[in-house]
Order: sequence, then structure tokens, then C-alpha cells
Amino acid sequence: MRCSTLRPSEQGMTLPELMIALIVFGLIVATALSAMLSQSRGFRLGSEQMDALQNLRFTTNVLELDLRTAGSNVPGNQPFLIYIDEDVVAFNADYATNVANDVWAVYYDPDAPTGSVAALTTATPITIPHSANVYPAASYQAIGGVGNSPAETIVFFFDRDSSTARTDDFALFKQVNQDSPELVGRNLLQTAGQPFFSYFRERTPPSAPTRIEPVAPGLLPWFHSVPLHGSAADTGTASRIDSVRAVQVNFTTTNGRTGADERLRSMARLVWLPNAGLEVKRSCGDEPILGTNLTAAGGTLPGGEPVVTLSWGQAVDETAGENDVARYVIWRRLAAQPDWGDPLLSIPAGQATYTYEDQDVASGDQYYYALAAQDCTPSLSSMVQSSLVTVP
Repeated sequence: MRCSTLRPSEQGMTLPELMIALIVFGLIVATALSAMLSQSRGFRLGSEQMDALQNLRFTTNVLELDLRTAGSNVPGNQPFLIYIDEDVVAFNADYATNVANDVWAVYYDPDAPTGSVAALTTATPITIPHSANVYPAASYQAIGGVGNSPAETIVFFFDRDSSTARTDDFALFKQVNQDSPELVGRNLLQTAGQPFFSYFRERTPPSAPTRIEPVAPGLLPWFHSVPLHGSAADTGTASRIDSVRAVQVNFTTTNGRTGADERLRSMARLVWLPNAGLEVKRSCGDEPILGTNLTAAGGTLPGGEPVVTLSWGQAVDETAGENDVARYVIWRRLAAQPDWGDPLLSIPAGQATYTYEDQDVASGDQYYYALAAQDCTPSLSSMVQSSLVTVP
């Protein structure tokens, strides 16, 4: 029996050498895996960063395109801006139509429901999001006084995003008339020190040129509380919202992560409202038809002060005919006076019934009251007179 001896080149690895090789191999694999994980994390974060940027661009573009339509083809007595606050903006615009060859609307959508392509009426009001304000308080006729106004109400508002665990995460929604709000963008944060919406108004100081200046956040919210834009009551502080000429949009997009993995992109864009303050001409026809009676009743207020309560219904031409009644004019005279003199006041049209309490009366006096409807020419209808009323 012969025993063979292996040459050095044919000998295997010793145990220490095997252990060293395994350790080196493990280090190489660990380094490779670490590099792969780092590259994968970088690729994921880069992709999420791009998603955040695309989210920012899309949300910004929707806001800019739609806000610029505010006031387009809006009749003169319908406000172009309804409500503004740091997280809500509501406006009117002839945004969409489902009627072919309608050249006035911004977009044509043959599948749009009828309720989404015309103005809200007093029979179909909405509550502005994040507020207790109900709109509208009047129904608006189309330019020329034929049919309902084509300008629908559009509301953009930021709301907490309940789909994430973050408490600082918001989503942007768009609502048209009474439709359910549609999601525009999510993973939106409030930029530090900035509201989502800020505003710029046109102002003419005494003995100074007209200028554009920011609206102080502490003054908001503003609501178009007067039903009819441009009416006698739409003046002073009630008309401040009519002076807004631009909206600045501020927000930050996130990839939804926190800490070192979070990726943020901020944006601030000023959107001018090119239709703001422009008057859309309205054609009026013949002298308006009143067709309603005026009643006057004397009484006392809870404190004992004398009062005369006037009441009347809608004029024929407010909801039918030429649909062009803009306001009602009231006169008052003492029974001994031979003529009416100047009007006592005017009341904007747009209500189902009308009531006015005249508290500037004296006990024992006797008065006649008269009423007339006025259109946008402005032309007055024939007057109707109340019965003689004695103030108690």
C-alpha cells in the first residue's frame, strides 16, 4: 500500500484562510448591498421629489387658470367675488356651458349637468365652506334680462387631509355650485408665515393716484353681503370685496414623509383677475311693469317707538317679461303735502317679498307712501300709492 503526498499547488485552504475569505466576502456583499440600498433610497426619494414638484405644478396651474376666469360674462348686478379668506376663495364666472356654439363661456362641455353651468338661485343656495355665509340672497338674470345668469359659482378651499396621519397636511378642493367638492391636490402644507390665499386690492386714497396694495390678513374674511352688485347699498365697507384685483397663492408640497426623507417644494404665485371691475353692459327695454300693491301699516317697536311697515311683492318685470328690475324706489309725504318731492330711499331687487320699516315718523302724523320699480336704464315704472296711514 502506497501513500501519496499532495504537492503545495494541490493543497486546500486551511480553516483560518477559509474564515478570512468568508469575512472578506461578507464585507464585499454588505458594501454592495449598502450601495444598492442607498441608490434605491436615492431613486425613491428622487421620484417622490419629482411627484411633489408635479403636484405643485398641477395644483398651481388649476388655480391660476380658474381664478383668472372670475367675472367673465357675469351680469352687472351679480358679484364677481363672493367670499375671500385665508383658505377660501369663492367667485362667479361663466366657466362652462353645455350649449353648442355658446361663445361667451370659457369652456364647452356637452356632458356638463344643467345645474353646473348656470347661476345659483335663492331656491338652490349653498353655504360657503369654512363659513356660515349662505349664497345667494338674490337670483340673477342673464345680460339682457332673459333667463337665469350663465355665471356659476366656483369655490376653492383648503381642508385638512384626513387620509394621512399628519396634522399639518392639507388638500385643495374645488366646488361648482351645489356639486360635491372635487379633489385638486393633496400633500399640501401651509408655507411658514404665509396664508394659502392673500389678496391685493385697488385703492384710491384722497388726493393720490390709484394704487394696488395688499389686503391685511386681519381684515379678512370679506363677504359680498349686498345681494346686488352695484346697487345703492353696495358702497362703503360693504363693497370692499369689489376692489380686489389679484389673488396670491402660497403653499408647499411634500412627499408625505418626515425627517431626513421629507422632500418639500414651495410656491408663491400672483394671479391677476383680468375681469375684475369690468362692467358687462346690460340692455334694458321698455318702462318696467310694476304690477304689485303697496301696503302701509302703523305700529310700535318693542321699545314703544312708532313705526310704519311697508310691504309689497315682486314687480312683473323682475321675474318675467324683460327681467330687468334692478331696484324699487319709495316716496313718502304727509297727508297735507301736495307733492311727493324726492324719493325716501331705494331697495335692491332680488327678493321674493319686500318689507321695510320706516322708523323716521312721528306719532299722530298721517302719511302716504308710493312705490315704483326701476330698471337698469334707469327708467321708472308708474307709481302705486298706499292707503293713508296714521302713526299711532
